[in-house]
Order: sequence, then C-alpha cells, then structure tokens
Amino acid sequence: MAMAEQESLEFGKADFVLLDQVTMEHFMENLKQRFEMGRIYTYIGEVVVSVNPYKQTQLYGEDVIEQYRGRELYERPPHLYAVADAAYKAMKRRAKDTCIVISGESGAGKTEASKYIMQYIAAITNPSQRAEVERVKNVLLKSNCVLEAFGNAKTNRNDNSSRFGKYMDINFDFKGDPTGGHINNYLLEKSRILKQHPGERNFHSFYQVSRDRPWGNPGITADLLASDCANFLAVADAMKVIGFSPAEISSVYKILATILHLGNVSFLDQGDAVEVENEELVSHLAELTCTQPESLLQTLLYRTVAAGGGEVIEKGHSAKEANYARDACAKAIYERLFCWIVGRINSIIEVKKYDAKLHGKNTVIAVLDIYGFEIFDTNSFEQFCINYCNEKLQQLFIELILRQEQEEYQREGIEWQHVEYFNNQIIVDLVEQPHKGIIPILDEACLSGGRVTDALFLESMNTRLGKHPHYTSRKLCATDKSMEFGRDFRIKHYAGDVTYSVEGFIDKNKDTLFQDFKRLMYKSTDPVLRDMWPDGELSITEVTKRPLTAATLFKNSMVALVENLACKEPYYVRCIKPNDQKSPLLFDDERCRHQVAYLGLLENVRVRRAGFAYRQPYDRFLLRYKMTCEYTWPYHLMDTDQEATKALIEQHEFQEDVAYGHTKIFIRTPQTLFRLEQERAQLIPIIVLLLQKAWRGALARRRCRYLRAIYTIMGHYKRHKVKAYLWELVHRFQGVRSMADYGQSVEWPDPPAVLGQFQENSKLLFHRWRARQIVKNIPPSDMAQIKAKVAAMEALHGLRKDWGCQRSWGRDYLSSVTENPTLATHFAKRVQALQDKVHFGSVLFSCHVRKINRFNKSRDRAILVTDQHLYKLEPRKQYKVMRAIPLSMVTQVSVTSCQDQLVVFHTQSNDDLVICFHKMQPEEDNRVGELVGVLVNHFKMTKRELQVRVSDCIQLSLRGRKRLVAVETHHEQTFPDFGKSRDGFVLYWPRR
Repeated sequence: MAMAEQESLEFGKADFVLLDQVTMEHFMENLKQRFEMGRIYTYIGEVVVSVNPYKQTQLYGEDVIEQYRGRELYERPPHLYAVADAAYKAMKRRAKDTCIVISGESGAGKTEASKYIMQYIAAITNPSQRAEVERVKNVLLKSNCVLEAFGNAKTNRNDNSSRFGKYMDINFDFKGDPTGGHINNYLLEKSRILKQHPGERNFHSFYQVSRDRPWGNPGITADLLASDCANFLAVADAMKVIGFSPAEISSVYKILATILHLGNVSFLDQGDAVEVENEELVSHLAELTCTQPESLLQTLLYRTVAAGGGEVIEKGHSAKEANYARDACAKAIYERLFCWIVGRINSIIEVKKYDAKLHGKNTVIAVLDIYGFEIFDTNSFEQFCINYCNEKLQQLFIELILRQEQEEYQREGIEWQHVEYFNNQIIVDLVEQPHKGIIPILDEACLSGGRVTDALFLESMNTRLGKHPHYTSRKLCATDKSMEFGRDFRIKHYAGDVTYSVEGFIDKNKDTLFQDFKRLMYKSTDPVLRDMWPDGELSITEVTKRPLTAATLFKNSMVALVENLACKEPYYVRCIKPNDQKSPLLFDDERCRHQVAYLGLLENVRVRRAGFAYRQPYDRFLLRYKMTCEYTWPYHLMDTDQEATKALIEQHEFQEDVAYGHTKIFIRTPQTLFRLEQERAQLIPIIVLLLQKAWRGALARRRCRYLRAIYTIMGHYKRHKVKAYLWELVHRFQGVRSMADYGQSVEWPDPPAVLGQFQENSKLLFHRWRARQIVKNIPPSDMAQIKAKVAAMEALHGLRKDWGCQRSWGRDYLSSVTENPTLATHFAKRVQALQDKVHFGSVLFSCHVRKINRFNKSRDRAILVTDQHLYKLEPRKQYKVMRAIPLSMVTQVSVTSCQDQLVVFHTQSNDDLVICFHKMQPEEDNRVGELVGVLVNHFKMTKRELQVRVSDCIQLSLRGRKRLVAVETHHEQTFPDFGKSRDGFVLYWPRR
C-alpha cells in the first residue's frame, strides 16, 4: 500500500481497492486516467492490472530490476517486477510453491508480460554464477523464442498472438536458484494450418522456413520478410542453445516443408477411383518424410478397415474424403510436431537426479499464460473451448482470492463479511456437468451410430438444456433474429453473451485421423518423425479403444490445471488491450469496459475490500504516518506498535472506521486513508526542512573535524618531508669537495613543494661554489680565454651549431708562424708601428679574411682587432692599413647559424664591413665564436654593449645602401668567395 501512496493523485489511484465507490464508472475513469498519464500498471491488492502501452517504455532493464529486487510489493510503483519478486520471496522464504497467472484477450500483452517476469526471475537468481544454473536460465529464456515461433501467429488483433495456452513450472533449489522446469501446452489452434481469417497469417514458423519465397499471402511486405529472416536466425540459435541437435533441427524444418507441400496435393475423380492430380509431389513428400512413395500414395487414396474376424479390407476414398484425410493429416503432423518440441525442451530442462535429502526441498514458481475470453463475428469450437477455460479459471481465481481473504481475516481475528459476486459455477456446470453439460452431449453425439450432423447435435442441446438460464438458441427464442435456425446457440457467460455456430463441432470434436497415416509416419526412417507417432506401432486389428474426443481431452487438461493451481499460492496479472488500432494514445472505453467485465476485475475489488479498503502491518503503518501524531513522532514509547497505532487513530478520531487485527490495522473507507495522506503531505515539507537543517549542520561539523584533522596531518607530514629532504641533501653533498667534478654528477633529490624555491637558490649557490673551485685551479694565462668563451656561449648558445668552444683559441693568428710563416714578421712590424702611433693596449684578434666591397669586388685581406680599433689590412703590401674603424663605432656583429665563417661588422656610419675567415690552419677551423667571444667580453669589460645577431640572411649597409648577404654551400667550391646576388651578395662556401 505504501507504494500506491508514493504516486501523486494526478496519476489516479495506484490501487483500485482505494476507489471511493466500487462501480464500473469509477473503475474505468481511474484506469483511463492512469493510461493517459503513462501509468500502465495498477494494483487490485496483490493483483496487477496491465494495459498494453503499444510503445517502447523505460519501465524495464537492469536498473529497474534493482529497484524492485527484495522489496515488498508496495514499496515501489505497481509493476510486473513487484509481482514476480513477491512470488519469488514467498517461494524462497516460506518454501511454498507459487504461481503467476497471466490472463487477458489476444493483443493485451500476456506474452510480453510472461517474458518480463521470466527475465526478472533470471536476473535476481544465481548470484554465485554457477555454470549449471546459468545454463538452465538460458534454456528457460530461449524456450520462449522457440515456442513463440511454432505456437504464435499474426492475427488482426495481435502481431504475435499466442495460439496455445502455456503453463511453465520453474523448479528452484533451497538457495532459490533455478534447477529446471517443465512446460505444459493447451489447445493449439491447429485449424489455423488450413485456413486463416482475411488479413491474418499462419504460424510464424512457416514464414521463417520459407523466408526466401513468400507464400500464402501475396501482400507480404519487405519489412515482414526481413523480420521473418531475423526471427529464423534467432530461433535457430535458440534451438542450439537449448540443446537440439543439428539432425533434430533439420528434421523439424523438413516436417514444416512436408506440411506446406501437403497442402498442394489435390485429387481428381476418375470414375469410381480417385487419383492424385500432381503425383510428382508424392515423391517429394516421401523424401521429406523418409517414407516409401508407394506407401504414401496408398495412404492418401485408401484407408484400411477391420471387417471383423481379423479380416482387413482397403476402402478407397472419394475426392472429398481424400481432401478431408489430407487436411486432418496436416493438422495432426503440426500438432504432434509442436508437442514433440515441447517434450524435447522438457527433457532438457527437467530436474535431473534431485534428491530432497541431499539438495533440500524443491520448490516451484509456475507461470500461466492462458488464452483470453474471445468473442468473434463467428465463434466456433475453438472459441467455445477457450471461453470455457476462462470460466473455469475465473471461478478458481475468485475462490482462491476469497480463500486468501478469509484466511487473513481469520488470522487477524477480524470478522469476515459476506461479499456479493458473480458465481461462475453455473456456467462451468452448463459446459462440463456429466450427462447434462454441453461437452457430454457433444461426446454422446460423436459416439452415436449412423450419420450425426451438427444440426442434430444442436437439436439435442435444445431438448436437454432448453430450460437452463444461461443457454438459448433461435428455436428457443424465435424472435431473436441475431441467431440462425439450425446453426446457432448462445451462452450467457459472466463476460457477456456469446453466440456459437455449431458448424464443424462434430468433426473438430472427433478430430478423426485414419490409422493408416499414423502407421505410415511410424515407419518413417526419420527418428524425430517416428517418435511423434508411437500409436502407429499398433496394427489395424489391435486398435480397439476409441480415443477420447478433443473436448474431453481439453476438459481433462483444464481440471488437472485447476487442481495444480489450487495447491499453489497465486499471484495475478490481468492484461487489458486499450484499443484495436494498436495505438499508444487511444483508450477505447467500450472495448476496455468489456475486458474489465470478463476479467472479473470489479469482483476482484469487491472481494479484496470485503468491508475494508486498506490493511497494513502496524510497524509499516506507523513508519508512514507516525509524523501525524505527537505520541508517535519521532518514536513512540508505548509497549507495542498496536498501542501506538491506536493512539494515532484516536487522535484523528478515526476509531469508528478501523478494526485492529493481531498484526495489522484494517481501515474501512479510502477517505480515512486519504485524510491521513493529506496531513502527512502537509507535514513532509516541514520534516524535510528540519532534516535538511540537521543534516547540513552534521555535515558542516564533520567537515570541520575532517579539515582540522587534515591540517594537523598535513603539518606533521610537511615537517617530516622537509626534515627528510634536508637530511638527504646533506647525505648526498657532504663529500663533494673530494670529488673530481666537485659534485656535478650528484643528482638533486626531489624537494617538497614548500622547498621548491629553496632548492633553486641552493643550486645557484652550489653552482657558484663549484665554479669558484674550478676557477681557482685555472692558470691566470687562461682566464682571458675562459671569459671569452663564456661570453661567446651567452651570445651564441642554441643559435649557432658550432662556435669552436672545444678548441684552444689563439686569437692573434697572424703573429703565428704556424699559420702565417712568410708574413708573420711583416705583420709584427705593422703592429709595432700602430702601437707607436696610437698606443693601443693589446691585440684582441687577427686573421686572414676574404672581403667584398660596395663595388662587388672580392679580395684577400686581413683584420686586426685591438682594444681600440678594427683594422682592415692588405697582406700583399706588408699589411698596410686599408681602413681603421674605432671599436666605439661598432654597434653589432652578425653571423649565421651554420659552419661558414661569415662575419658582418655593423657601424654607426652605416658603412659595414663584410668578411669571411680565410686561409686558416687547419682549414676547417671555426673562429666565428672566438671573434664574437673576444669582442663581447671586451665590450663588457669596458661597460659597453655589443649586440650579436644570428641570421642566415644578414641585412647590412654599404655607404648607406641596404644590401643582403646569404650563404650557399657548393661541392665544387675550393675556397670561400663572394659573389653578386639580385639583392646583395652571396658567400659561396665549400662543402667540407
């Protein structure tokens, strides 16, 4: 009940028991309101009323299953899963067999409901994932697919209509895991093999096996063909999973083909004899059935009759008799094929080697998917049997519900109040009562000697049942022109009046199949086909007992089913079809009203209420409504929950509308419950605010404690990390003074975040100390070279590939006899002359070069760099000074990023000097970095700034005119030289 209360009243009442008035109008109004609001499930106590939504919904799947797993029936919104879980809990907790009965007319959603129930049971069992249990679950689920293919068909009311009744037992061990099962089938509509109503189809299996060439329905669409093909693959896979062998599957499809081809056999009258019109089909049928063609032809044209005294004669068929025999054979083959499939599945899923002493008690959940009440324009023998089945089951269901209610009232010590309801027993007796019912009269007519017609059977019923209040015919009611003389009779069922046509009753009840066909099939070499006909083993003279009629067989199966259900704890799903157009939006009031009537739903509500609309255990009642009473909120201090419930009821002055059981409270009218709900709804927001306030305060306090603890831990941990880091630092660097590299190879430990800057500062101090240690060991004569290299590195590192840092820098190369053996003396004299003239301090750099001037003339020259000037010299004229540039006029030096030796001196006067080092020893010497380092170091010492630019295309000025100089490397070039380009000069550098 708590579940029903969780849904707002805008969705209607989630339990029909809570209707203000139990009338058809109130029932239909609530049903329609819930359907239009998307609520397709509604309770009647523990019965679920399900309306087919005709669309995909989000009501199923693993997430929804988890919401219902282990919950009480009313703790969640109405759902099939709730009923399935209730049945499973009753079975597991109380070791009690249960059953879930699903009923409703074709198209109401019974088959889908049974599949969802099976899926739920499969999902909540076997938590340990035992392989054998998983196998059983897979077989149980896959069996639905196979049975639907062979037992369902498309009708005008339903695209997947079950044309048989199905009862499945699922066996469970003491842990609640499925161990096997058993399936019973009832009244397969085998007449569909021969004929279907306009717009309907035969059983799905025929379209699947002949999916590559549609037959029987020229209007079949491409979508249906694609669906049949997909379903064929699904059925084939399901049969493999279940355990059908490849040979068995092949035999099944050959039998289907046999039925199809058998329908094409036709007969011709040839005088006194009958012949098969298309004899080539006989050979093909013999091949499919693994029988002899001669025997098959003989069976089609003749039947064997025992004449007495052991004599046997053969009697030829007329064309009409041959057609009848052919049709009877086709129906019998398909019916036996279906029964064989059910039996084969049972042989695979049945519980094997189960010993109650070893394995505990074996319990069962049964799922019954049975036909709904049927009223067509023309109702025949099949509708008569189906509606009889519904009458008998409805009587059982009402009796079981009454019994459950009376037992609960008795357990609780509540006085039972008599409930008025329609008793189906009078109609059940009309059909099955021995010697007086319709079935005994029909059997009597079938067993009579001579030619008995359907009209004679009707006349017999009129004579013997004419005074029955629920039976009539045109002869008994001559003014009722809706029935025809000699053909129709009418039964006043609990669901409404149904007019039946007696045409075909005799033949369908006899269900005659000549023994010759049975013996023929038994002699087949196909083991599957042979297994279907065990009665064919008897010879014609041994067959003496007349078989039971179809109606009696069906009645006996219903009696056995009722006895089986009566010993189980029942749960119910009542399915309703909202319209005949399969629309998710349309609610046809008249169609639904009819279904509510024949399903007996109002009777269910009346019996369930039985004077009290609501009942609930005291603890659960208090759990929901305790906030409405000061004596029970938040907890009561009374001895029992019953006393607390009484206090709550008395405070609201509802004591006249309730009764107190031993463990439950019973409330008579829904208005009392709704008033409690209204008061609860008013208090819930206040309680929620109070709880939110308390919870937020608790969360804030807990968060504060957490933060304090976190900061304390963080403080200790940080101090630990700092200490550990400092100790590790001391350990690693304590011996660096004695190392050859003064600790360069020592790896610094990772510092904690708080000491990141400390480590950077420590590294800087360490590098300075290490540099000082290294510098102390350098001779003073090398210091100038070291400083120049440092200056070059700062200017060129990362910008030029090679700047000569690995070699010793000579600086004054023109004074070297090694590089300038013939002219070194002349150069020394020139340097001395300049010294005497300008009194410079020292020679910074000298070297032979190749230069180019503004007239595009390239010449060999030399440069001399002193601490005051940059000189361009002519080596061939004893190093005559060609140009002197004060170093203070030099603003920038440009070089390239490659290995060429191009250098451009930029001056303030915009008359730059372009040179390339030349005639070096060795030739591959790289002196650009040396010149740059010497100049940068000198400028730094004189506190001036010299810009160094690295570019592969250098812009320069010659007497104010802008030029560009670039470098090209040529294989054939033997020495560096300048050439003219479109926008300046190009240095051709030899590839070395």
